[in-house]
Amino acid sequence: METKRTFCRVCHAACPLDVDVEHNRVVAVRGVADDPLFEGYTCIKGRQLPDQLHHPGRLRVPLLRGPSGGFEEVSGSTLFDTVAARLTAIAAEHGPRAIASYTGTGGYQSSTGVPVAGAWHQAIGSPSFYTSVTIDQPAKTTAPLRLGVWEAGYHGFSGADVSMAIGYNPMVSSYGAVGGLQGTNPFTVLRRAKRDGLRLIVVDPRRTELAAFADVFLQIHPGEDPTLLAGMLRMVLSERWHDVEFCDRWVEGLDVLERSVAPFEPTYVAARCGVAVEDLLAATRLFAGGRRGTAGTGTGPNMAPHSSLTEHLTMVLNTVLGRVNRPGDRIESGHFLLPETPRRAQVLPARPPATGAPHRVRDLRGYRGQMLTSTLAEEILTPGEGQVRALLVSGGNPAVAWPDQELTLEALRALELLVVLDHRMTATAELAHAVVPARLSLERADVPHLMDRWFRAPYTTWTPAVVEPEGELFAEWELFWELARRMGTPIRLPGGDLPADPRPNDDEVIDLVYAGSRMPLEEVRRSRGVVFPERALVVTDADPDATARFTVAPGDLMAELGTVRREATSAEVFPGFTAAAYPFRLVSRRLKSVLNSLGPELPGLRARGGTTNRAYMNPADMAALGVADDELVEITSPRASLTGVAAAAPDVRRGVVSMAHSWGGTSLTDEKVRDVGSPTNRLVSTSAGHDPLTGMVVSSAIPVNVVRAEPAPA
Repeated sequence: METKRTFCRVCHAACPLDVDVEHNRVVAVRGVADDPLFEGYTCIKGRQLPDQLHHPGRLRVPLLRGPSGGFEEVSGSTLFDTVAARLTAIAAEHGPRAIASYTGTGGYQSSTGVPVAGAWHQAIGSPSFYTSVTIDQPAKTTAPLRLGVWEAGYHGFSGADVSMAIGYNPMVSSYGAVGGLQGTNPFTVLRRAKRDGLRLIVVDPRRTELAAFADVFLQIHPGEDPTLLAGMLRMVLSERWHDVEFCDRWVEGLDVLERSVAPFEPTYVAARCGVAVEDLLAATRLFAGGRRGTAGTGTGPNMAPHSSLTEHLTMVLNTVLGRVNRPGDRIESGHFLLPETPRRAQVLPARPPATGAPHRVRDLRGYRGQMLTSTLAEEILTPGEGQVRALLVSGGNPAVAWPDQELTLEALRALELLVVLDHRMTATAELAHAVVPARLSLERADVPHLMDRWFRAPYTTWTPAVVEPEGELFAEWELFWELARRMGTPIRLPGGDLPADPRPNDDEVIDLVYAGSRMPLEEVRRSRGVVFPERALVVTDADPDATARFTVAPGDLMAELGTVRREATSAEVFPGFTAAAYPFRLVSRRLKSVLNSLGPELPGLRARGGTTNRAYMNPADMAALGVADDELVEITSPRASLTGVAAAAPDVRRGVVSMAHSWGGTSLTDEKVRDVGSPTNRLVSTSAGHDPLTGMVVSSAIPVNVVRAEPAPA
């Protein structure tokens, strides 16, 4: 038996692992105790990698749908010849825009998946490149562009004396907001920070694992985050707690902002948010009184009504308090895989984010090289020039992840060609014309491309493949490489064209994707699990002629803030909503034992988390409804209904249903809810309830009614 060093890629936290391998079979994994950042930490999902790799249901042979309607096993060459020929014909008849791809969360766990997919789209001339980012957190991308970017960044978690977490829980999700606690050994890191004086504020409808550490916990009504933030900003500005000198130099529109938040006085905000006035005041005073540390948002508020406004107000709160890195400060993460760029203490000016290709629906445009996934089902179903007719899915499960499940299923079934790359037969793969079996993380080389920007230290690592793939399996980049070489479309990457022949290996593709990196890749490969404090990025002075300022009060967002003030509740963004008909709010949540739709098929995770995404409710609400633990409930929104398995949860606020997303299958009636769960995406509609700036379909803080259900039919 041989022990090999690698890092986990079930999610993007990149926890280092020692892997025991015997005869090309992974028999055990464990954390690396002497790693300087993680100190042996891993989560339960990463410890199931042996079962994931060797699962008896794993796809190992390419599949094509045959004339009889069933799948037939074929060679990879046959599959890609067939798919490339059909794509070529579709592009010739309907234009390249008719060919789309979607990279899901699984595809993001490969460092080359998204860059190669994007380059392939450029090569074929199709703007129809979609990813999971625009489903749940598009405002993370657009808000900084609207506000302006501080080139040196906001404060990180290290050295913070105050932090505010708005709707995120890194103790479960292994990810915190920018400047927040990340998933690198989070329990130990947080305990140390608290010991050293960190004061923590948590805002969440649920008393999460993170909230257990909070100095002030605001158990807010779902969807009321912009009201809360506007009230906090009002107090900060009226009490002159903001950084006056910083704002005079770097902020414009502060007077407009102050007038816009003036109606959000404390008693109104506390009543609407469902928190005590004294707790609201204490949280604001505590956060404003800190020296270092930021507020950040997570999936909950990022998927709720007014998500762009929420993200903007959060960044504005950090900005007016001057929570930015100053000359001489060291940047928390290494950014070793990115090119060397200045980190000056100055503002990069605001600019319009939506400069991509126009969508054919809702007057929306793409941004940052991507189109908006909230529109993709409509782009498939809407006839006319540019209609999407072929879709490649890389590491995603649209059937249970895209908003509006009924419309999504109709769209997937309407495609002329649906190709899915995955390691298992997902609900989406069941509908495909071709299924490409995927290489898993331990079967490929990789770098931690996402965490390279988020590690709480200048830390880097790399991994080779730990085992050889058994079967004809393909990495995410290979899906597009196989098609490109058949279609004659070069894939141009920062380091040059991806060679069509001979087949490159993972490391050669990594070299092309991350060419010009701040740390040469050969050095990255020699530096596995190493912190380089002496190579931290250091903030320099602003250019003498720097004139750009933060735009804290853009007109459209201030108008939206006025709309929020006129609402009785954020649920009013849903057409058909009435308070009497829909008294509950359904919020999204993360679970330790799964990552979206990945997990319940593995024995160790199934034993811990079960086979369904339970509908967690306050016991008092369940008693009032006459619902017992483990009984079925019917949950109805203005769009649709689903069946859930009720679970008592005292940590959930009254009036709230807390469920994980991306569960269930292709059935719209949930007969197997106890076996596969039910998809919360069914409850929302692409035709109503959008964020006005990003087009994102509101998918948390959904107004619902809950009743006890009859047992589902067998």
